Amino acid sequence: MESTATNRETGRARLRAALIAAARELTVAHGWKNVGMAQVARAAGVSRQTVYNEFDGRAGLAGALVLHEVERFVADVRTELFAQGGDVRAAAHAAIRHTLREAAGNPLVHAILAGPTAEADELLPFLTTRSGAVLTTAGAVIEEWAARFVPEAEPVALAQAADAVVRLTISHVMLPAASPEESATALADIFVRLLVFTHEPSM
Repeated sequence: MESTATNRETGRARLRAALIAAARELTVAHGWKNVGMAQVARAAGVSRQTVYNEFDGRAGLAGALVLHEVERFVADVRTELFAQGGDVRAAAHAAIRHTLREAAGNPLVHAILAGPTAEADELLPFLTTRSGAVLTTAGAVIEEWAARFVPEAEPVALAQAADAVVRLTISHVMLPAASPEESATALADIFVRLLVFTHEPSM
């Protein structure tokens, strides 16, 4: 019985991944405003109803699409942070620089930011007014890194610094003010200044 349930969950996860991948490819090629549930279904080789059952409509698919992309970015952020160990400034700089560089060349991010108003109204809020999932996912990774490498960071200050730097990084993704290198340097400095340590950190 347990094996059957596991297989069912695995199959559903694969289906969901296939639908999101199809939606991403179609969005990059044609823009989100031109992507319909039937098109996604055809691209994934399933029925239109299957797509509706999985995402409960186009808005649900939009949210899943953006969240999947965010999770890819955050996985890379985790790698960058952990590679720098306890060097707070270097870790923040590496993670932010990587995010800004990847965003600049990411075709889905470009489609979201460069799309017409109707398109932006559906996808962009997941990075702005409805960015709770982004902040939570990225913040959890920063706190995981800090718990391992800088446990002396005061928890409340760490949470506030993480929230601030994630919001600022998103702002720089949407409206770059400088090169990724320059922006990463400025934002890493802000992150360091916002932190409070229970004793002097070893960096």
